[in-house]
Amino acid sequence: MVRVLRAAAAQMGPTQKADTREHTLSRMLDMLEEAAGRGASLVVFPELAFTTFFPRWLLEGEALDRYFERSMPNPAVAKLFDRARALRVGFYVGYAELTPDGRRYNCSILVDRDGEILGRYRKVHLPGSVEPRPGARYQQLEKRYFEYGDLGFPAFRAGSSWAHAIMGMMICNDRRWPESWRVLGLQGVELVCIGYNSAAYDPNGGTTEDGALRTFHSTLVTQANAYMNATWAISVAKAGEEDGSGLIGGSCIVDPNGRIVAQAQTLADEVIVADIDLDLCRQGKDKMFNFAAHRRPEQYRVIIERAGVIEPAVLDAD
Repeated sequence: MVRVLRAAAAQMGPTQKADTREHTLSRMLDMLEEAAGRGASLVVFPELAFTTFFPRWLLEGEALDRYFERSMPNPAVAKLFDRARALRVGFYVGYAELTPDGRRYNCSILVDRDGEILGRYRKVHLPGSVEPRPGARYQQLEKRYFEYGDLGFPAFRAGSSWAHAIMGMMICNDRRWPESWRVLGLQGVELVCIGYNSAAYDPNGGTTEDGALRTFHSTLVTQANAYMNATWAISVAKAGEEDGSGLIGGSCIVDPNGRIVAQAQTLADEVIVADIDLDLCRQGKDKMFNFAAHRRPEQYRVIIERAGVIEPAVLDAD
């Protein structure tokens, strides 16, 4: 049985604070149409796709609440769901979630080709700080505005229209942590969808990281972890200058050998497409990374017993 699906990464250029929701949604619809016209049945959009990256500002009250979605879908985004359903194209999209009981998460959903939500994920690895950094032009306040994700890293079995793929999701900083990938790998994941808004500078202060280095890191972790878990990965940016704050691009589609098969070339709206042969996962899963044969979890306990580093003691010289 051939298990191939055509997927698209829909990189978005910047969304300015002053941009209307209708303007942003129109851009997303244009990319959805392009991807469908190129034969894609899955489109991956970025993290916080409907808005600017608002955690760079100190906000409260209605100024903050307007960035959150109280349900999904909702009237403000219904056109995306409706058009995707009509085109028979599913999608991954990230957004700020406000639950009925008042909890806030950096969230993503996977929507199947019938317009039904196949899975939901809430970002686990929140970067930045709760309190603003004094003197910083731009903040990174995800820890202030979002709770840590409470759904773990679930894998979802797609239907026949996506070749029964085993799919998982991450958001931005999650892709930098090997634990995220391995938890999905231990569920047999074959395709990981990732959206990100990553600064083109060190968002925690300092001058040792620039856009080129951070783009390299973004690509590196996707390639390495796709290989080590024998999975496809689609990693998609919101890129460019948002109100003077740079975001990296580098959106890419990576195969289970860690090879880039498609990559964005700009910092603007750009659609890249690749055929995802899920059976390419078998080489790694059955051989080098046959977890049942080779993993030794009893030796890895420190990973779940400890968050911070405990260094070995310094021994006095004789």
